[in-house]
Amino acid sequence: MQRRGALFGVPGASGSGGRKMAAGDIGELLVPHMPTIRVPRSGDRVYKNECAFSYDSPNSEGGLYVCMNTFLAFGREHVERHFRKTGQSVYMHLKRHVREKVKGASGGALPKRRNSKIFLDLDTDDDLNSDDYEYEDEAKLVIFPDHYEIALPNIEELPALVTIACDAVLSSKSPYRKQDPDTWENELPVSKYANNLTQLDNGVRIPPSGWKCARCDLRENLWLNLTDGSVLCGKWFFDSSGGNGHALEHYRDMGYPLAVKLGTITPDGADVYSFQEEEPVLDPHLAKHLAHFGIDMLHMHGTENGLRDNDIKPRVSEWEVIQETGTKLKPMYGPGYTGLKNLGNSCYLSSVMQAIFSIPEFQRAYVGNLPRIFDYSPLDPTQDFNTQMTKLGHGLLSGQYSKPPVKSELIEQVMKEDHKPQQNGISPRMFKAFVSKSHPEFSSNRQQDAQEFFLHLVNLVERNRIGSENPSDVFRFLVEERIQCCQSRKVRYTERVDYLMQLPVAMEAATNKDELIAYELTRREAEANRRPLPELEIY
Repeated sequence: MQRRGALFGVPGASGSGGRKMAAGDIGELLVPHMPTIRVPRSGDRVYKNECAFSYDSPNSEGGLYVCMNTFLAFGREHVERHFRKTGQSVYMHLKRHVREKVKGASGGALPKRRNSKIFLDLDTDDDLNSDDYEYEDEAKLVIFPDHYEIALPNIEELPALVTIACDAVLSSKSPYRKQDPDTWENELPVSKYANNLTQLDNGVRIPPSGWKCARCDLRENLWLNLTDGSVLCGKWFFDSSGGNGHALEHYRDMGYPLAVKLGTITPDGADVYSFQEEEPVLDPHLAKHLAHFGIDMLHMHGTENGLRDNDIKPRVSEWEVIQETGTKLKPMYGPGYTGLKNLGNSCYLSSVMQAIFSIPEFQRAYVGNLPRIFDYSPLDPTQDFNTQMTKLGHGLLSGQYSKPPVKSELIEQVMKEDHKPQQNGISPRMFKAFVSKSHPEFSSNRQQDAQEFFLHLVNLVERNRIGSENPSDVFRFLVEERIQCCQSRKVRYTERVDYLMQLPVAMEAATNKDELIAYELTRREAEANRRPLPELEIY
């Protein structure tokens, strides 16, 4: 056991050369704290991935401290606050070390010591190539206020209860297991038409490039109908790109249900759409269906209309336009340039929260009051709205989690010392779990509407306001409605509070009026059966 007070600037600490203690001394040291050490029960949430007040994790430079009584986690900057507030003295310190693998004579990483000590339920850093880096986890008990450290595992010297509690914490699953990206991913369904798809023996053969819509001159956003081999353009998008909707017209005329987007075909698959099911689908027999028209998936590459890599790829979808596909973008770092990691179907939350914290009133109400909000937060800050709002706002605005990659000037330093990866972006898992609890829609993994989430958030802000200040007042306005009787000509005025300016669009102004009516019927049916809605373009 070592005393590592130097980490916190404790007077008299001896740093890494701290004094050793016998097994009996360790037992004596833990005796006063034994009543506060608990073994996690089945209903306990063990937070060992993320600090309750910040986005520090075991990957952070200071690691993470898990309270052995409440199982809340705190970064180095916030653990002292919890100790002062609760008097809880025993914490488990978790740290993940990332090292660059030693290179062999041929330049490749040697396979020895490959992730030899991994016991934390953590994701590896997406910015690092797992073939070039190795991960090693470290766990130890830390006793406050003297910051004594006991390395784990330590079965011989620790009391049995402490050993059982430590093992239970280390083996516990993340409280967000149901929200992991793997389960949040919007998996595509297998089309019910794939197994028995009719393909006409009409001699059509599709060339590997040079495609053109059979009904117009468009050469982009083209779809191959898997029944008759027709190559037709897709829908028109809001930025005047896309197509003239001839693929959809062909389906309405002929009833052939499946089409694959040309330019997305690779050996791994392709984008397949079912007109009948009105959603993207999977076709497990896609290779066979494409071979019917002379297309070999194993020799296809995902380029639009057969363009080469040095050609400019046309932007043919709303998502590609939003992402500025084809444009060389300069990475931005620092305060105000922190992104939110996608949790699967969480873009509605990310877009709303980034817009919210660009408003000065919200910045002042939460980030400006950070010390007071954190100091007066309840014993479980993960269940406090103001704490989680402040945490998210600080994460977005501080720049602490948006730093440029560090380029080491000394190669030997990279080889000898731990690699210190910079965290780019924050994951709003804890925030989403709190604001969506008890809400039937936002607590699900389905796609949600940003407007509805915004109104839900405004409601939470008003119910949890800090003092007399209500930052959501910046959105608040009165709507006056005038109703006049057609016979008596009498008029009645009413007022209501609103937070969103509605933009009514006359149904007659839509060129796809029939599709909008059909979509409304589908929407009502989906709400009744609690199914996700298909996407819809308005043109």
